[in-house]
Amino acid sequence: MTEDKIQSLAITGRRRFLRNISLSTLSAIIGADIVFGSSMPKDYVPVVFQDDDPYKLFKKHKDLIILNNKPWNLESQPHILDDKVTPADKMFVRNNGLIPEKVDKATWKLTVDGEAVKAIKSYSLEDLKSKFDHYTYQLTLECGGNGRSEFYPPASGNQWKTGAVSCASWTGVRLRDVLEDVGITDKAVYVGYHAADTHLSGNPDKEPISRGVPIYKALQDETLLAFSMNGEDIPLAHGFPLRLVAGGFPASASGKWLNRISVRNIVHDGAKMEAPSYRVPCKPVAPGEEVANEDMCIIESMPVKSLITYPKTGAMIAKGKSLEVRGHAWAGELEVSDMKVSIDFGQTWQKCQLEKPVNRLAWQHFKTQLSFPQQGYYEVWAKATDANGVSQPMVVPGWNPKGYLNNACHRIAIKVG
Repeated sequence: MTEDKIQSLAITGRRRFLRNISLSTLSAIIGADIVFGSSMPKDYVPVVFQDDDPYKLFKKHKDLIILNNKPWNLESQPHILDDKVTPADKMFVRNNGLIPEKVDKATWKLTVDGEAVKAIKSYSLEDLKSKFDHYTYQLTLECGGNGRSEFYPPASGNQWKTGAVSCASWTGVRLRDVLEDVGITDKAVYVGYHAADTHLSGNPDKEPISRGVPIYKALQDETLLAFSMNGEDIPLAHGFPLRLVAGGFPASASGKWLNRISVRNIVHDGAKMEAPSYRVPCKPVAPGEEVANEDMCIIESMPVKSLITYPKTGAMIAKGKSLEVRGHAWAGELEVSDMKVSIDFGQTWQKCQLEKPVNRLAWQHFKTQLSFPQQGYYEVWAKATDANGVSQPMVVPGWNPKGYLNNACHRIAIKVG
């Protein structure tokens, strides 16, 4: 039995126990009477029992920041993302609904349906693993709202800073191969995903999120139905036992706990596909301006961006010492062609060593040595340029109502003494 299965059973068992015990027993455990306890909904688990420790629950690094717990959303910090391949314990967590409690990969099924399939077909995990070739890619996943906290006027939603990004090694089968096996028609426009997570309301008829990708993205080599992350079963928090991974697009396109794929003859109309979710104004707007839903466009390829992962902001170095600076850069569907840093607030820029991506849609690693002319306070700014010659802006780019796509230069503070 895998650790994730054990974890899932433990969560399920504890909640089932709490649902089945009497009100007086719950009061005894809490150590106080539950005022208005007779009004609690059937099978409700009081909040005091719901607030699990996410660091233990999801085996996460202590430096992840908890943004909220209903649903769970945790942000990585730049200094813990220094690994070239993001380990599970340092990977951000983004959820819209509740993580499924009952997960059994032995009985798990993926169904492919929709208006643009020739026939509905289902696969077990073993079917997928045995029938199709396996592929492994390092794929960059970034939340569309990464950097939202820097927008002004403030945008609603989780106030991500810079750590809602990762690049793990994913293994699975190509979605394209499965769609070819099912048979799709020339009416195929979009692929939508459906999953086993549940809506915060508890309503089984409501999906917390059901997004997807255009058919051209679904057919790319690197778009996977993944069953492994970093050589092991995908952790429960990241989609065990099956996940869609579409690197380079907002991470919301990479559905977790995948149990159904719909091949649509229209742009998918599932939950969180409607405006303003994961959309930005089709044309620039003034900060704070209201934007009509029909004037919002779906986010596809993410913009060019970089992250300094070493040293940690606030580092102190001795006068006369050089400093190695390193990090990662990525550019959605494109490759990063150039990487520079500045220590004089963008007046001059120093070129970095930039590695090629190990495969398309993987982030790229950069490093350089910096020298500082005298004692005092400095900032290191990082600026990446993509293959089309587009560079990161030095200030927060185009304001939008939901605070998406902030790709301003990452900055860290350094004190030389």
